[in-house]
Amino acid sequence: MSDTRVGEWTQLSEMDGPAGFLKVRGRRYRYPDGREGVWDVLAGGATVALVAITEDEQVVLARQYRPGPGRILLELPGGNAEDGEPVEAAAARELLEETGYEAASVEVVMQTYLASYASHRRHAVLARGCRKAAEPKPDDGEFVETVLMPVREFLEHVLSGQLTDADMAFAGLTAAGYLKPTV
Repeated sequence: MSDTRVGEWTQLSEMDGPAGFLKVRGRRYRYPDGREGVWDVLAGGATVALVAITEDEQVVLARQYRPGPGRILLELPGGNAEDGEPVEAAAARELLEETGYEAASVEVVMQTYLASYASHRRHAVLARGCRKAAEPKPDDGEFVETVLMPVREFLEHVLSGQLTDADMAFAGLTAAGYLKPTV
C-alpha cells in the first residue's frame, strides 16, 4: 500500500465533550463518608490489540495517524469487537481488515481495563503463523499502511514509547516466548 494512504491529519477545531466515537458517562457516587461526587467513565465494549507474528518472525504492524498523540505511529492492529462477537473472531477480522494478514492461530493472552475510569475490557491477542492473504480493507476513517518489523526491532520499538498499546505488546511478546516473566 502506498504512503498516500497514510499521512498527517489537519486539525480543524477542538470541542468540549465526546464527538461520538467514544462514550463518556457521568456516574454519581456516594462515598463511604456520606459525601457525593460525579466521575466521568469512558464506556465501551471489548477491544483487541494483536501481536501478529509471521513464520519468519516479523511483527505485522499498522502505520497510522493517532489523534491522541497527534502523530503517525507504528501500532498493533486491532479495534472493537462487535456486539456479541467473540474476542478471537474480532481479532482475526481486525487483522485481516487492517493489514490483509491471516493467522494460523489466535489466542487471548491478557485482559485488562483501559484505565480506572473506563468500563471496557482490552484484550491482548497473540496471532501466530501470520501470512498475507488479501489486500487490507480498512473502515471509513482508517488510513493504514501495513509494515513488517523483525521481533527484536519491535521490542526496541515498544521500549521507545512510540506505541499506544505497549502493555498489550509486552503481553503478546511474553506469551510468544520472546520475553521471560520475572515473577
